[in-house]
Amino acid sequence: MHAEDLGRWTHPHRFETGGEAAAERRTRLVVGLTLVMMAIEIAAGVLFNSMALLADGWHMATHAGALGIAAFAYAYARRHADDPRFAFGTGKVGSLAGFASAVALAIVAALLIWESATRLLSVQVIAFDEALPVALLGLLVNLASVAILGGHGHSHGHDHEDHDHGHAHDHNLRAAYLHVMADALTSVTAIAALLLGKYFGWWWVDPLMGIVGGTVILVWAWGLMRQSGATLIDMSDQGLRQEVVDAIENDADNKIADLHLWRVGPGHWAAIVSLVTHHPRDIDHYRALLAPVHEISHLTVEIQSCED
Repeated sequence: MHAEDLGRWTHPHRFETGGEAAAERRTRLVVGLTLVMMAIEIAAGVLFNSMALLADGWHMATHAGALGIAAFAYAYARRHADDPRFAFGTGKVGSLAGFASAVALAIVAALLIWESATRLLSVQVIAFDEALPVALLGLLVNLASVAILGGHGHSHGHDHEDHDHGHAHDHNLRAAYLHVMADALTSVTAIAALLLGKYFGWWWVDPLMGIVGGTVILVWAWGLMRQSGATLIDMSDQGLRQEVVDAIENDADNKIADLHLWRVGPGHWAAIVSLVTHHPRDIDHYRALLAPVHEISHLTVEIQSCED
């Protein structure tokens, strides 16, 4: 048999959502916006002695780096999509980038909390009138970035649990989205702190808001680490496992002897199913049983005949 005759039995390993190209373009645009606003806020924070502005500016600096990682991940996954060295394609590159971004987000949040806490120990003189317009501009830029990256990085399918197989989570896009959401949050807290300081003289609200914002960002980062990390270590999904077991064992006297189930891309799962039966059928029969479990994009079935 010639290689060209194998087309019926071979398939590509492109486990994608279909929206990667658009997500990459949106991410690159947000990187540009973030870099510009970062420079403005850091300069204004130093000039006006506002921890809220300075923290937001450095926060945006690390986010620009993280967003750059996200853009690179899309390009890398696209270039190597058909590289045979990647056994199941490059669908996990986005999850790897998402995990790295989540770690960066957590580090920034911890530094923000530390710096804000130290500033609470001494009275700060802040140029509130000059800092407020910059904080407002930063919020507008962040809201524009949120709109550009909107969609949270997933498309909906079935309703299932959190790291659920029914949602095609693009961890890379979700990481980028959380970064700009974190920027928007720090902009809001900066504005609130500056307003309270200006009208009530509460200078301590400025560093306090840094602590509050950093804590919220840490929670977001932990959630993203759990989701993307579960993909990276091939954590199975119990709901999807049960669907596979039910589909096989509700037919004849089939029993699942071994089952491996792991995520290979946003909304795409691979499965190796080993079953035992007294009445073995052809392979297409078992593939048809599992056809309703549409999340499975790569399926291997092993049939063991039970002689006892």
